[in-house]
Amino acid sequence: MTPADEALLDNPAYAALCGAHARFAQVRGRARRYAVDVAPFLALPSPPSAQDWRDAADLVAPGTHAAVRCGGEVPDTWGAPASFDLVQMIGERIAGADCEEAVVLGSADVPDVLELVAETEPGPFLARTIELGDYLGIRRDGKLVAMAGERFRLDGWTEISAVCTRHDHRGQGLASLLVRALAARIQLRSQRAFLHVLDTNTAAIRLYEELGFRIRKTTTITVVTR
Repeated sequence: MTPADEALLDNPAYAALCGAHARFAQVRGRARRYAVDVAPFLALPSPPSAQDWRDAADLVAPGTHAAVRCGGEVPDTWGAPASFDLVQMIGERIAGADCEEAVVLGSADVPDVLELVAETEPGPFLARTIELGDYLGIRRDGKLVAMAGERFRLDGWTEISAVCTRHDHRGQGLASLLVRALAARIQLRSQRAFLHVLDTNTAAIRLYEELGFRIRKTTTITVVTR
């Protein structure tokens, strides 16, 4: 892969909302955001102009929050109550493999998914997040105990996200099985997998490296409010 092939990963939410996920986009000028029940991400071009931030203000209701990769200072007219440093990793050598135990999750499974997310806190997951891509889960005795899915989709790339396992089922390799199963689906579309993980989650970073991902860069997501 050449550097140009990876350039979209510098601003994946914007690339997704300008491309494969355009149907989820709310748009003002060059500013975009996902519908509020789909994902919490606000997306601005790199670098954003003062006009881009003014347009973004029409997309974020006062008193609400959005997450943005802004690549610079947040204007004084916005608040930035929190930020998170993420490691971005791309699948260089991951071997996709089907998982017989995995089931496809859909809208009927959202209550179980939200329960699992509340326990494990893998990142934001809303009522319609499951529409963003393929989501796979593993059930034991009818209970959803592990999950992984797809979030940002852009030209040539699909992000693996929401990887989580209930505490009493960890250590069984379920996350690895689901990530490899998603990678197989992504590879069938002639795309490559990437993902993000908190830079403090060294155990997850080590697991993804063992699966064949490599660290590409560290980036910051800022929570903003008007």
